[in-house]
Amino acid sequence: MSPFNYHDAFSRNIGWVTENEQLRLRDARVAIGGLGGVGGVHLLTLARLGVGQFSIADFDVFDIVNFNRQVGANVSTLGRPKIDVLVEMAQDINPEIQLTTFPAGIQADSLEAFLDGVDVYVDGLDFFAFDARRMTFAACEKKGIPVVTAAPLGMGTALLVFGPGGMSAEDYFGFEGGDEMEMAIRFLVGLSPAMLQRGYVVDMSRVNLAERKGPSSIAACQLCAGVAAIETLKLLLGRSGVKLAPWGSQFDAYRMRYVRTWRPWGHRNPLQRLMIALVKAQLGRSSN
Repeated sequence: MSPFNYHDAFSRNIGWVTENEQLRLRDARVAIGGLGGVGGVHLLTLARLGVGQFSIADFDVFDIVNFNRQVGANVSTLGRPKIDVLVEMAQDINPEIQLTTFPAGIQADSLEAFLDGVDVYVDGLDFFAFDARRMTFAACEKKGIPVVTAAPLGMGTALLVFGPGGMSAEDYFGFEGGDEMEMAIRFLVGLSPAMLQRGYVVDMSRVNLAERKGPSSIAACQLCAGVAAIETLKLLLGRSGVKLAPWGSQFDAYRMRYVRTWRPWGHRNPLQRLMIALVKAQLGRSSN
């Protein structure tokens, strides 16, 4: 077996990127917060694109309930730290890859180090990790680091990109002053203003934001990784076509529908306020 060679390993990317662009990806650093349903597959997808440096954070271990969607979840990895397993998987793709790990997850006292030298931050945090998400998004905004967040919703993905020149995540979602349920609803509606996934939920009893529960699928997580990877590639290479929030998009593979959304004023937009109210009514929660 021949020794690993970066140029050979990622030569089939050439054509979609130039040889010089591939070398730029090799020198780029991407931070990923969370290595669960979407975070783990984000890492492996970007590693196969030839991104050479990562900062990764996760504190959790693999459990059997992760088997339906998380790329590192196997019988052989039960109980193992997700970050250790994903490091091994990424190094198996690219032995030269540089991984700076944060096994305590995203913490205030290590956030500066986590984002040091980072070109793009890709959000892989748990849906309900609002404190860590708000802290990281705010730090990225202050540092001018673009943020890519792709959410697995239904059998599809919803994409938002925050960055210099666009609306801040805090202004878009309107988290300030809300309790966890309020933030969850605003986050859900902010991610997918079109709510394409609503039409085919077969068991609404499985959707319980108060208990932090909802159905998931590997198909949606893999769609997220593909979409997020391409937006990250565009950002890393300075390509055109990246639409910053309040622009967003959602692709639902089950319904084979794609919608691009624009919500000026973010959560204050009348359409957004209406959708928030409708979701609250469906979930049986009165408006604040």
